[in-house]
Amino acid sequence: MDEEYDCVVLGTGLKECILSGLLSVLGKKVLHMDRNKYYGGESASLTPLEDLFAKFGAKMEDNTYGRGRDWNVDLIPKFIMANGQLVKLLIHSGVTRYLEFKSVEGSYVYKGGKISKVPADEREALSSDLMGIFEKRRFRNFVCYVAEWNAEDPKTWKEYDARTQPMKQLYEKFGLDANTQDFTGHALALHTDDSYLMR
Repeated sequence: MDEEYDCVVLGTGLKECILSGLLSVLGKKVLHMDRNKYYGGESASLTPLEDLFAKFGAKMEDNTYGRGRDWNVDLIPKFIMANGQLVKLLIHSGVTRYLEFKSVEGSYVYKGGKISKVPADEREALSSDLMGIFEKRRFRNFVCYVAEWNAEDPKTWKEYDARTQPMKQLYEKFGLDANTQDFTGHALALHTDDSYLMR
């Protein structure tokens, strides 16, 4: 540790990793340190399971949960939109050497006493148990529209301008009911409240 560095970054959370990666890409010599024995700060994935118990000051009973190495527990679940700016930044900075991306296979909701998969494409829309037969067709048309929509090509907008018209109007254009709007906005688009409807 007697070398000289251009920058010292303390902590290995996501922000610190991005900063360290960008500085490295710019040719800076970076010392990256963390006080924990694991990497990732407050957004770490802990393995073995004993590390999770130790973090919260609890003692793990022997063999209660199987082998500790069989577990990998995220302290904070992390969802990133695959085509978003954050993914591009992570790839550019080289931080992806320390990350592992995995596609989420589905989004599920609890309704009517059972768990149902949220339809994500036109095929799933027609077989979903979340909607009646007529609503399935309307939702299928909506999903096809969204899949073809291109911000750079106004021809794909089909009389709906996302720059000036709120999302609620798009739902109304396709005749989607409140239930379908609800799982689309929250389970697919990941909005935390309904304010997006008027944006």
